[in-house]
Amino acid sequence: MKNSYFDLIEQSYYFPQEGFDLRDNYLTFHGVSLKHLIDKHGTPFRFIYLPKIGDQIKKARNLFNRAIKNNAYKGSYKYCYVTKCNHFYHVVNEALKQDVEIETSSSFDIDLILDLHKKGKLDKDRMVIHNGYKTDEYLRKIIHLKEFGFHNSIIVLDSPNEIDRISKLRTKQKLKIGLRMAINEEAQSAYYTSRLGIPHSEILNLFKDKILDNNKVELKMLHFFVDSGIKDTPYYWGEFQRALNVYVELKKECKDLDSFNLGGGFPIRNHLGFEYNYEYMINEIIKNIKDTCSSENVLEPNIFTEFGKYTVGEAGAIIFQVLEQKKQNDTELWYIINNSLMNTIPDAWSIQEKFILLPINKWDKPYCRVNIGGISCDHSDYYNSEDFNQEVLLPTYSKKDKEPLYIGFFHTGAYQDSVSGYGGIKHCLIPSPKHVIIDRDEMGNIVDTVYREEQSVNEMFNILGYNEK
Repeated sequence: MKNSYFDLIEQSYYFPQEGFDLRDNYLTFHGVSLKHLIDKHGTPFRFIYLPKIGDQIKKARNLFNRAIKNNAYKGSYKYCYVTKCNHFYHVVNEALKQDVEIETSSSFDIDLILDLHKKGKLDKDRMVIHNGYKTDEYLRKIIHLKEFGFHNSIIVLDSPNEIDRISKLRTKQKLKIGLRMAINEEAQSAYYTSRLGIPHSEILNLFKDKILDNNKVELKMLHFFVDSGIKDTPYYWGEFQRALNVYVELKKECKDLDSFNLGGGFPIRNHLGFEYNYEYMINEIIKNIKDTCSSENVLEPNIFTEFGKYTVGEAGAIIFQVLEQKKQNDTELWYIINNSLMNTIPDAWSIQEKFILLPINKWDKPYCRVNIGGISCDHSDYYNSEDFNQEVLLPTYSKKDKEPLYIGFFHTGAYQDSVSGYGGIKHCLIPSPKHVIIDRDEMGNIVDTVYREEQSVNEMFNILGYNEK
């Protein structure tokens, strides 16, 4: 009878598959030996595999450009990287190597752009899309960026009062703006219409009343964002078509309008059985825009996408060691890991986000159902929901084994560090894990460097004020 963990995976999924394989009975990630990293860096540690970022950008861009060509579409395609998804310099710099445009969300993002420009990583011709609520400080910095020479900066208005505030500003040149359309949320949401954006029924009147004859601004973009992402569902296509109809009506009144921004990103793989037809979805998007515009005798817009999670999510992972097995009753077995899940992958705790969970070793061992618990004292510090019912399946192991069991949560490169407060105070004063950057040199050899060591007691005490003199 085949009952090893490897047999389970091989019988349940296509394996090996993109990004995951075995070498000498140890898991590899895009050809990187995880055993080597464990032996070198210990656990826990998180890492980012930089080459995956460029691969994702190229994949989406190629599919959009192919669909544009196949549909004889007259507009162009622009790929935007959403900085809030992962602000680390090494990540943003990797994305910029692919000539992406940039989307900002808050005041400090403008300082980030100016710093990248100073370093020679980002030129003034780059398109910068400014989303988010415009505080006075954020708006002031956006104007400064524009006057500094970033002439392709577009301010996406999130509410009608922002146009009033912009109109009162003293600016040396006309500002390019966009309008964000508020979408109706999915049926299971706690509210009906998103607080973000302007109701679709008000957009045309807002343009006529406050933008059409306003010599301080020119409308360039309509933006809409579906929080659940770009999915082949009646809900998504309904909101998409509503936004497209608003664009057409606006375009008939505004000759400057030329861009349609598909906020909300593509999903990423969160389990080994993940299936998503990117090529089909992209072709349908292009085809629908073209058909609608052609039927209304309107020129097709340039298409913008804002991909953050899709860009960096699949590049990240975090590796733990199982410290102990605890059987609390006749049926439930706990694997206790050497850090806190709440601290390191907070989306799994807060919004029940799923990640690919795999053992690094012991694939030849039998498997069993387990719950994974962190070492914090919080009841909610656990992970127990995967494809296989409500408990996770992982290899069994014995206390007599020379090597402990290591496990990895994969595709954690988006949001986890910013949501958990990277480098800050963590629950139960459990330190942030070591952070490793993995790249490849010109010869294709793997290069791993420590970006930051595991958080120390003194680093925490400095934040808490214990080291003040």
